[in-house]
Amino acid sequence: MTALPSCRSCGHSPLRVALSLGPMPLANALLTAEQLGAPEPRYPLDLARCPRCALVQITETVPPETLFGDYPYFSSYSDTMVRHAEELVVRVVRERRVGPKSLVVEIASNDGYLLQHYVRAGIPVLGVEPARNVARAAEARGIPTVTEFFGDALATDLVTRHGQADVIHAHNVLAHVPDLTGVVRGIATLLHPDGVAVIEVPYLRDLVERTEFDTIYHEHLCYFSVTALDRLFRRHRLQISEVERIPVHGGSLRLTITAGAPPAESVARLMAEESRWGVDEDAPLVEFASRVGALKVNLLRLLDELRGQGKRLAAYGAAAKGSTLLNYLGVGPETLEFVADRSPHKQGRYLPGARVPIVPPARLLEAMPDYVLLLTWNLAEEIMGQQAGYRRRGGRFIVPIPAPRVV
Repeated sequence: MTALPSCRSCGHSPLRVALSLGPMPLANALLTAEQLGAPEPRYPLDLARCPRCALVQITETVPPETLFGDYPYFSSYSDTMVRHAEELVVRVVRERRVGPKSLVVEIASNDGYLLQHYVRAGIPVLGVEPARNVARAAEARGIPTVTEFFGDALATDLVTRHGQADVIHAHNVLAHVPDLTGVVRGIATLLHPDGVAVIEVPYLRDLVERTEFDTIYHEHLCYFSVTALDRLFRRHRLQISEVERIPVHGGSLRLTITAGAPPAESVARLMAEESRWGVDEDAPLVEFASRVGALKVNLLRLLDELRGQGKRLAAYGAAAKGSTLLNYLGVGPETLEFVADRSPHKQGRYLPGARVPIVPPARLLEAMPDYVLLLTWNLAEEIMGQQAGYRRRGGRFIVPIPAPRVV
């Protein structure tokens, strides 16, 4: 673990700490039964803001090899994410006229959930995915994958071997990289002068305004505004030519990055909104920290009241955000009987810190807990649709974010 001496984007020091969630285990370090008797490493989880470039970031860096060497997250187990990827690919192919002579590269390509749609359209692709277990799943889909961490050196090597990319995808990865400037330099190196990079990142304003504090964990080093991203890309002679807000992951930005196309009105509009919101001020994060404390009190009160009434509780979604939520609350198996999850790569293990067992979703109908805490609240519609049988039999869900409610 390394304490952050200066801003990951511009190098400014010191940073302003706005929220401390305390020592936390690594959110995706799922435990085996044999590990339950051993202590878990915990690392400080503090959120800070750079007063120079406005980048919000955590203050500790856990080595990427520790976080992503053997990774339990497979994007294809979310129907919502696969559908989202397919719709985007159709749009990019149509608007950019991508074809058999093009090259599409995805940084952090996971199990091929996105690139598979290009492959089916006969378009050459290349994935970059450092987690070897996840990369194997992509290769089984016929997606050539480089199992290395992306940066400027790798980008130079890829250009030598494959040429520059007409389209680069980077979805929910920019927040994960400790060498932020190295990755952006790599994008500038790999991108064809007439190409585009399509980048998606969770949006800071949505995180703050919707009290989505559970999306803060050690894998997510940075939390982006359009303002901070504009300053970052301009330093590397790249331009945000277009930006749109999209609903995935509780609210995200989709950026179109080019080597010089003039920015659309959407970029100036969102940056003006952020200026009025206070992107260069402390106030939004101070208010956010206050709401996080209130949410903790209210959610714990609800869980305690239900237990006091003799109700049985479980959870759904063994996601990283669930680890942050439960560890911040101090909730474990004394409150939750289990957490259900569709991924067989997680079933049979235990949530870090909270140590709640992870089971298949079929357990919901078998055990029929009275209430299920929805840890993957960003997929609430999908999950509650899948669990219609549980709901018909009287089961109810607790959605914790932005404020606890029972549905």
